Amino acid sequence: MSDRYLSRRVAGLKPSGIRKFFDIAATMKDVISLGIGEPDFTTPEPILQAGIRSLQRGETHYTSNFGIIELRRALANHLEKMYGVRYDPETEIIITVGGSEALNLAAIALLNPGDEVIIPTPCFVSYQAAVILAGGVAVEVPSRMENNFDFDPDELRAAITPRTKAILIGFPNNPTGAVASRENLLEVAKMAEEHDLVVISDEIYDQLVYGIKHVCFPSLEGMRPRSLLLGGFSKDYAMTGWRIGYAAGPQDVIKGLLRVHQYMVMSAPTMSQYAALEALTSGAPHVSQMVAEYDRRRKLIVSGLNQIGLPTFEPKGAFYAFPKVGVTGLDDETFCNRLLQEQHVAVVPGNSFGKGGEGFARCSYATSYDQLEEALDRIEKFVRKI
Repeated sequence: MSDRYLSRRVAGLKPSGIRKFFDIAATMKDVISLGIGEPDFTTPEPILQAGIRSLQRGETHYTSNFGIIELRRALANHLEKMYGVRYDPETEIIITVGGSEALNLAAIALLNPGDEVIIPTPCFVSYQAAVILAGGVAVEVPSRMENNFDFDPDELRAAITPRTKAILIGFPNNPTGAVASRENLLEVAKMAEEHDLVVISDEIYDQLVYGIKHVCFPSLEGMRPRSLLLGGFSKDYAMTGWRIGYAAGPQDVIKGLLRVHQYMVMSAPTMSQYAALEALTSGAPHVSQMVAEYDRRRKLIVSGLNQIGLPTFEPKGAFYAFPKVGVTGLDDETFCNRLLQEQHVAVVPGNSFGKGGEGFARCSYATSYDQLEEALDRIEKFVRKI
């Protein structure tokens, strides 16, 4: 069937640059992948067992569209304890099929055709697509390595027009590992108040930070009523395959997300909800152990890339390094293609993540220390050759 039947929105979407490199790497042997954005850890045993027990109890049916109340209550308590922001578990939290569904629900529920959403980039590849598929317009504002890939508030402010509906931020950041400063987030809060904007804050890497404290955007003064918090269990608790996330926000906004959610998926996977409940109950020590290991790898890959001659700023969150590969004289797409073909190391071109990513590459350190050491050796051989 011809693609002439596709909608213009879908036909015009740029294919995922991440998927492209996964597909190539899958056909090759001896590939070290620094491209995948998921923990290499297995879900901690108590969480696994909670999911298994739910199946053994016969918990194989739909739940409330909102999600099981026990999970929503635990999540409300968790957010209040961690960040001092309180949500009503009955009406202000919805459990979703991963953070990705939460993002798409937010875009569909909030945007009218032509509404603009300002997005600091580089950013997660789905942000622009979610806005476009909802009929909105993604307005990218690139960040720079000189500012540690934190956004420039003045440039964000300059992008606001009468069509602006929302600002979509994602920190700790995928792909850069950047963490926005409290000062800059307070500037976003001012913009939101001055221009009556919604702030969508994707904080799925919130517990994966190194030597700093995460700032939960809705915890900022006056921001809870006009912000939508997106999160999930995939990254913090090594639960990517469980597909379990959430959105938290004002009752009227969550009601809008619920309307879309109930027609789209009905409810998040039941066994995954019980596993997530266990994650909130007993997962903290496991998160701490994983963060300590990520930190060890972070130090290795950042120092290694800098020694090779690929300038890399120090990421403060998530599990990504974002070296400047353009210094080799190759554009990021060519660099990543040749590195994969010649040295069997898979990384993702920075241009996959929007404006400001050109000339960089995303390297995930969610892989073993030994594999990272070998990958750095191969990258050094490649850089020396070119």
